[in-house]
Amino acid sequence: QVQLVESGGGLVQAGGSLRLSCAASGGTFSSYAMGWFRQAPGKGREFVAAIDWNGRYTNYQNSVKGRFTISRDNAKNTVYLQMNSLKPEDTAVYFCARHRRSLSSQSSSINDYAYGGQGTQVTVSS
Repeated sequence: QVQLVESGGGLVQAGGSLRLSCAASGGTFSSYAMGWFRQAPGKGREFVAAIDWNGRYTNYQNSVKGRFTISRDNAKNTVYLQMNSLKPEDTAVYFCARHRRSLSSQSSSINDYAYGGQGTQVTVSS
């Protein structure tokens, strides 16, 4: 059973930065694409960023392009989300998830992912 544990969330002022981490255990990590999703209060879960299985290709939601960077360290079974120039509208619970299929690409569809974590809260004050 794959387990994903997110960390690194917190309260930050607008314009600040946070780095989220997602540690995977209990299953294969290095051969699967990984994604970050978020859910704001009263809204559905939305795609933020994804990275393919070997870290070569990435995909971002338009609103975070140029501000967020997804990366992975397969030796540590960890995927990261560096978030810079944070805005109040980035406030949400952030989740990581592993793609359903091995050797997969950096899909933006939440339906392509399984084994999501419990999430970490990011709050950006204005």
